[in-house]
Amino acid sequence: MTHGSGTPEADAAADAIRTLAARWLSRLGDDDFVVSPVGLWLALGVVAAGARGRTGEELRGLLGVEGEEAGAAVTLVGRRVAGTDGVDVATGVWSALPVLDTFRQRVPGVRFGVLPWAVLFALPDEVLGATDDMSMGELPDLQEELDGWVRGATRGRITRLPLELDGSEDLVLLNALALRASWLSAFPGHLTRDLPFTDGYGDTRPVPTMRKRIPAGWVWYVDRVCVVELPCEEGVRVRFVLGAEGDGPADVLPAAWAGTGARRPLVADSADLGLPRFTLRTTTDALEHLAALGVGRALRPGAEFPGISDADLYIAKVAQSAMIDVAEEGVEAAAVTQVTMTRGAAPPRHEVVERIAFDRPFGVVVLDEEGELPLFTGWRSSAPV
Repeated sequence: MTHGSGTPEADAAADAIRTLAARWLSRLGDDDFVVSPVGLWLALGVVAAGARGRTGEELRGLLGVEGEEAGAAVTLVGRRVAGTDGVDVATGVWSALPVLDTFRQRVPGVRFGVLPWAVLFALPDEVLGATDDMSMGELPDLQEELDGWVRGATRGRITRLPLELDGSEDLVLLNALALRASWLSAFPGHLTRDLPFTDGYGDTRPVPTMRKRIPAGWVWYVDRVCVVELPCEEGVRVRFVLGAEGDGPADVLPAAWAGTGARRPLVADSADLGLPRFTLRTTTDALEHLAALGVGRALRPGAEFPGISDADLYIAKVAQSAMIDVAEEGVEAAAVTQVTMTRGAAPPRHEVVERIAFDRPFGVVVLDEEGELPLFTGWRSSAPV
């Protein structure tokens, strides 16, 4: 699929992110989730900037880039995301080991900090032996510091790290995305009422459902998936996707970023939209997903990251906390990815109106202004409350 809205490097990065998103979806199951493909790609891209050998080859297979190319791509995508109105992005690395200056220079948009137990690595051997029984609780509380960074970077929508720190970390990398956007045309609050929703298990219950009439141009089909884009005052594109009964997220969500050549327009003058008001909040352990997607050497001792540090680092943990909230006024979303390394107007009369009811499991995708980068992807299988 080619969108072709930027430079060859930007297009290649966008293709790689969409490919990662589609492959990741096949591992997330059919229950509720919300993730940030861009957040995961950016976080792993920073790590890939220091990878070499077979480790770098595996990461290239997942991300499309490695080494110096990865650093340039991360910088390019980070600036593009940051330039999208309504979106904030931040990346930070905290290390207990010396980080190479060449690595810092390769990822200029990344903030670098020091883990408090780094002081132990700097002590002479004769002193270090006396610290064996030191309680990590005596060291500065990095957990609170990084939780505070998470709150600030996500505007308070995510309050803490996806994973607790235990003092064994040699390097912690965090990427945060935050979004707040208002619908160009809000849902009239007085039209919201309880309507039936059938969840992924076949149970039906009433849920708060927003309603409004939308133009036909906001709706199209990709094969049998209905895509509804609700324009925002900000630059992001928010699309809701509804498949046939029984379709899962891997079948439905990629339709949100399908190119114009794959789209079939709505055959009607307008649509009567019914969309549940909902919130999704999940934490995803992505480490096992990476192994299933072909990344193995980077996840065990012997990984090749000489571009980051002289120490023998490998990826020990990867997790992401994300949330999305959809209401009458607009959408808010946030995601934090943690990588731990260690040793409208009134419609005309007599028009044809199609009813589009999101009354069964459906997806939501937030893309950048060009509609190319999946910033957030979510799946609602359970009945919203």
